[in-house]
Amino acid sequence: MGAPQNLRYTKDHEWARLDDDVVTVGITAYAQDQLGDIVYVEAPEAGARVAAHETFGTVESTKSVSDLVSPVTGTVSETNDRLVTDPAVMNSDPYGEGWIMKVAVTNPSELQALMTAEAYEAYVGSLGH
Repeated sequence: MGAPQNLRYTKDHEWARLDDDVVTVGITAYAQDQLGDIVYVEAPEAGARVAAHETFGTVESTKSVSDLVSPVTGTVSETNDRLVTDPAVMNSDPYGEGWIMKVAVTNPSELQALMTAEAYEAYVGSLGH
């Protein structure tokens, strides 16, 4: 699955999509493929503050537990409640229904520092997996 062109990406394999002043965050198809079957997601509650490049939660799979790293700074406005009862949606639809949180960003320009789809695909290709 190629990286959608309308998103920005981190080296930690999170994606970010800006809609007005809210950024939706999830993990990439590459990340979920590396993790395997996702069984649990820990995400911050609405109202929590997150900071760019800092851990905001974890995702647990049948293979491992991995930290989730925020691509932006701001206040969590919503978390994906569906992940509580159906975390596997991250495997089947990582760029759609499998989103993790929405953040009211304090500095939308942080997105400009993230990779484009082309840059992310080149980065993943360089990992040699």
